[in-house]
Amino acid sequence: MSRISQIVYSEASPEIRAEHDEELRRRGRMTNMKRIMLHSPVAHRIYAEWFTLRDLLRPAIPDRAIWLFSLAISEANHALVPSTFFRRALIDSGFQPETITPDVNEALLMEFGRAIIVDSNAVSDALWQQLEARYDEATLVNLVAFAGIMAATTIFTNVVDVELDPELNSYKKAGGS
Repeated sequence: MSRISQIVYSEASPEIRAEHDEELRRRGRMTNMKRIMLHSPVAHRIYAEWFTLRDLLRPAIPDRAIWLFSLAISEANHALVPSTFFRRALIDSGFQPETITPDVNEALLMEFGRAIIVDSNAVSDALWQQLEARYDEATLVNLVAFAGIMAATTIFTNVVDVELDPELNSYKKAGGS
């Protein structure tokens, strides 16, 4: 059971209902994390900027690379809900997370994602130089900001102990809880 309850739409304020309805209009679904986060529409909007940054990164970084980057961040932070969410994205696109062979760019992003979680003060110059060689400064800003929201999402789901959405159960990593 999550440490914070999910909003009950019929009992929610007009502001929360409006934010809920807008989320459904934009993305077509409401996750357990979002139902909890909607206690603060401002917090929900801030975390939803993940989607805005994703769209800004899309010309430089394809979906599979972003999913692997996000999965690396989520797994490094031992975050079941986001890890399983990105496993589903990969599996539903025909990839098996356990056997996928990342290309050079994907491997670099995965290494960067793990490094951010291990110690964001210790991202190596060598790793950063490889990123600089591939991406312009605007993309790097968006990538780091995206990683920050992704890391924040893992922290939120871990601290609040967000329950795994039922539709994600079949995508859990073998041996995952």
